[in-house]
Amino acid sequence: MKIAILSLLALVGATMAVELPQKSVIVSYPNETPDSIIEQAKNAIKEAGGMITHEYKIIKGFAAKAPPKILESVQVWGNDYHALIEEDAMVSINN
Repeated sequence: MKIAILSLLALVGATMAVELPQKSVIVSYPNETPDSIIEQAKNAIKEAGGMITHEYKIIKGFAAKAPPKILESVQVWGNDYHALIEEDAMVSINN
């Protein structure tokens, strides 16, 4: 009986340790977007278990790894400010 309980606890622990799939994205906003909107988006991503991987200085935006569900919310919050969420990817030029 003890072995069955320990096995079950180990299985539950392993299941909970599995991370939700995250997407690498770049989130950008027009220059007139209030900083509070950008901070709200970054905080929501962090609270959802994501992380901000880079904050841009030239444009209003940031790169992040985040669960797709929170990215939907960030998109909705940014609709009034025309937020753009793009998948982050490597780009190369071939001759």
